[in-house]
Amino acid sequence: MRLDLRNRVAVITGASSGIGRAAARALAREGVRVVLGARRTERLEEAVDAIQRTGGEARALQTDVTRREDVGRLVGEAMTAFGRLDLLVNNAGLGYFGRVESMPVETARHLFEVNVMGTLYGIQAAVPVMRAQRSGHIINVSSVVGKRAAPGSGVYSATKFAQNALAESLRLELREAGIRVSVVCPVSTTTEFFEIAASHSPLKVDPAGPVYSAEQVAEVIVRCARRPRPEVMVYPPARLMVIMNAVAPRVMDRILAIYWKKIRPGF
Repeated sequence: MRLDLRNRVAVITGASSGIGRAAARALAREGVRVVLGARRTERLEEAVDAIQRTGGEARALQTDVTRREDVGRLVGEAMTAFGRLDLLVNNAGLGYFGRVESMPVETARHLFEVNVMGTLYGIQAAVPVMRAQRSGHIINVSSVVGKRAAPGSGVYSATKFAQNALAESLRLELREAGIRVSVVCPVSTTTEFFEIAASHSPLKVDPAGPVYSAEQVAEVIVRCARRPRPEVMVYPPARLMVIMNAVAPRVMDRILAIYWKKIRPGF
């Protein structure tokens, strides 16, 4: 079933740049009224201005997703401004590149606070509203490494596996409530993600394999909002890797070991 997105209301975290900002603009073009959350106020205001200049409706609220009260206020802003919440896009995320054995514990904890707890806070703020409406859609922006981990991103992958697990559980818990739950799994995307991760990681990693733009990922999110699906691979052939990893993980280990040795020698 194809949903009409006009006049729907969406809350998007991590919306000051990258996939979040592109998703806000793409949804606004479909007539969705968007509420943007992120820490960087100036960039949020720029994103809102850009949407409003093209005739869209947008609001913004400075939001640190590691603070439950901030995420609650973001959902509250949607209710105050527009009276409902139809779509939550849990997009805020942070990366790190380095070996699991030497990753600073505080850095690992912060990744989980942003990527996992930030997602959980969004879910817990949005679900009561959606239950009362008997409708809604939650989309977690995860990653292909949330389906199969790669060397150098073990803890980041763990946070993405956790996002996927939250979604899988929610789909069953909310199936009678009229609330849909989806996971969108991008591959490498040309955003600030790699630059920011490198700023606090021992390794500098560039995008590898199939590389998509933030706008391409945003269009996938819009399509998922129109036609909700449990799980969407931005790069469809990645599904083969996921299947092979489930059926023959040792074989997948060998294949990926050769691949990563070629593109990241010495790791």
